[in-house]
Amino acid sequence: MEELQRILIDGQPVEQPSAAVSVLDRGLHYGDGLFETIACEGGRPRLLERHLQRLASGCERLGLVFGDRADLAREVRELATSTPRAVVKLLLTRGVSIARGYAPAGSERTLRIALRYAWPRAADPEQGGQGVRRATLRLGENPALAGIKHCNRLEQVLARREWSDPGIADALLFSSSGALVSGTMSNVFLVRGSKVLTPCIDRCGVAGIMRGLVLEIAAGAGISVEERRLDAADLAAAEELFLTNALSGIRPVRELDGTGVAVGSVTRRLQALLAAHLAAEERRGGGGA
Repeated sequence: MEELQRILIDGQPVEQPSAAVSVLDRGLHYGDGLFETIACEGGRPRLLERHLQRLASGCERLGLVFGDRADLAREVRELATSTPRAVVKLLLTRGVSIARGYAPAGSERTLRIALRYAWPRAADPEQGGQGVRRATLRLGENPALAGIKHCNRLEQVLARREWSDPGIADALLFSSSGALVSGTMSNVFLVRGSKVLTPCIDRCGVAGIMRGLVLEIAAGAGISVEERRLDAADLAAAEELFLTNALSGIRPVRELDGTGVAVGSVTRRLQALLAAHLAAEERRGGGGA
């Protein structure tokens, strides 16, 4: 478990987190909110503008008040400073509602929470790749929520309870209709020939920040890349597999359900391209797209 280091609520430091959030908050009652998990290196948040853009898009979808973008950015940067590596989790909930029931009253005030955690060792990608498994749980399909990072993560909680083997980095999730979607905390990419494939995130799943960046980098480097509906047969036919998320970047898969998977040249090339992109961003001052 990563150590919780600092908390800001509506921009103010909090020393007693157990007493800081109202029991009437709709985020607690209904998962009525959104969150972002932001990697911070060298005292700076990585890909901050991309995170804030996804958060703003999610707020529009859910009808939440996004608030002042500059305040959000300032708070994340404040938490990122004076530490070589950390993780900042930014949450927005619809806020407190006195009335019981699903319908918002309209008078709620968005609650803003920012937390800094120590950097998890598990986020550092192993160059040799890691093992993954197929999850038994199936994701429900709901286009109204597809793509956004909302606070209801019960499907991921149940899927994560399916294994305890530390050699398994993540589990791959399929939807109720049999489509490959993602990992529990990552997006998934397949390589077949020289083509990179990743599932569409139009029925369920999260459109990851790193997923979007890798798609852009691949296209910019002339690597054939396509978002499309994928299934178990596509997974079985993959020559290379890798996972992405905001903390670990590109994580090669070396084993799927006990069967070896090659860590091939396309995955290695994309890792190198991503590392160069992030290094260039850091030289520019970090936080950009």
